[in-house]
Amino acid sequence: MEEKLKQQPSNCIKVVLFGPESTGKTTLSRQLARHYNSVWVPEYAREYLQNKWNNERKTCEPHDLLPIAIGQMKLENDLAKKTDSVLICDTDILETKVYSEAYYSGTCDPILEAHALKNSYDLYFLTYIDTPWEKDDLRDKPNERERMFKAFENALIKYDRPYVLLKGNKEERLKKAVEHIDNLLKNKK
Repeated sequence: MEEKLKQQPSNCIKVVLFGPESTGKTTLSRQLARHYNSVWVPEYAREYLQNKWNNERKTCEPHDLLPIAIGQMKLENDLAKKTDSVLICDTDILETKVYSEAYYSGTCDPILEAHALKNSYDLYFLTYIDTPWEKDDLRDKPNERERMFKAFENALIKYDRPYVLLKGNKEERLKKAVEHIDNLLKNKK
């Protein structure tokens, strides 16, 4: 199982959209992939949990987190082979760790935690809560957006991850993200 959580080496720059639910991560991931004519790694938890909801009418439980993390890493490792420029990750397993701690009394599976801290990315884009809340089957904390944002920001600070805060409308966020990714690409050469 631990091998399935391991990040495989790649030649691309990896950036992660990171933050609470309903803050525009997927929209921006798609925009950035299109802008760079590259690929983006969707959020595996969304598909996994939507299927669970559709089939069982159950939401996320602690035993779901390792399969979610394994699915996320499989997607990332597979898609990283398809680009040598930039890989846009809609999330990573550090995000899974943050959700685990926020939802389950501060706990996280030690195997998940170890890999969440070991895997590395060139830059995180922390998405702020200034986007409108969009309700769906899975989103459940519209009144806790500030607390959840702080949990994500604190994780980036605690684990010394390079990050940029993204605020504003879609165009402003895209422009700022592109500036930072362009700098990474320029320095890669």
